[in-house]
Amino acid sequence: MTHSGNPFGQVLVALITPMTADGEVDWPAVEKHIDDVITAGADGVVVTGTTGETSTLTDPEKLKLVEVGKSVSAGRAKIITGGGSNETAHAIELYKASEKLGADGIMIVTPYYNKPTQAGILTHFRLVADATDLPVILYDIPGRTGVPIKYETILRLAKHPNILAVKDAKGDFSEVSRVLNQTDLMYFSGDDANVLPHLAIGATGLIGVTANITATPYRTIVDAVNRGDLATATAEHKRLEPLVRAAMTHVPGTVAAKYILHGLGRISSPRVRLPLVGPEEWEAALIEDELALVKDVPGADFSNFRPDRNAAAGGALPKVHGTTR
Repeated sequence: MTHSGNPFGQVLVALITPMTADGEVDWPAVEKHIDDVITAGADGVVVTGTTGETSTLTDPEKLKLVEVGKSVSAGRAKIITGGGSNETAHAIELYKASEKLGADGIMIVTPYYNKPTQAGILTHFRLVADATDLPVILYDIPGRTGVPIKYETILRLAKHPNILAVKDAKGDFSEVSRVLNQTDLMYFSGDDANVLPHLAIGATGLIGVTANITATPYRTIVDAVNRGDLATATAEHKRLEPLVRAAMTHVPGTVAAKYILHGLGRISSPRVRLPLVGPEEWEAALIEDELALVKDVPGADFSNFRPDRNAAAGGALPKVHGTTR
């Protein structure tokens, strides 16, 4: 559905952070990749999220990604800063700094590892949302954080004037429907395989990993749903299915997306930072088997796909480690 006053866009890419073979951020590649995804149909880009390897980025790298995103997008797409921190004070400072650099919105992940109570989650989100004037997306992904944002907590958070949306990676469609019925929150699908089902029950859009490879089909799906053309949306969803399976099933999405983009010649290295590592031989083979099934997906031509398992092997230790201070 379309929403008046949506400050985020509808087709949002959970951006990878391209890196050199030694694990340093490849800034020219970052600029090119942001331009590529916007040209392909994205109207929003989430930098420094899970897919961007936020846990191993330094604070200066996170803030520079906002700066670069704003410069490259030049008003063509919204730049949302993700990540945050499981330390509330640190998250506040990161988001305040991002706002000063021109971020269009923030995506706050549930505090991970600490396993706070719902009262702690509520307080964390409220304090971060209080600290800036930017619109907020709550990121509900219990598989990574260890705790869900419970339904009752979402209803209470929906009353905050800056909290406008949820990125849902929980997959509880009945809960999504309940929240959509009882609040004005926008929902963004955070599971690439469930984009169309989410849209079908009223979600606003998606924040996708596979969209790094091609955002064009997602633009088609969203636009088709907006005009009530379920047949076109379903056909595109079916065409995308093997590509989504390749990107999201066998290894972390970041790892697979970089492996695929490198094989397509669109980034210079598939390197990820430890503790992430590139796909093992058998994992790479599974990804390549899925890609062989991809047919007629706009922006995803694998006829000249040249995967490099050696280049992807292992992970990098960057010169400067990510830090909570």
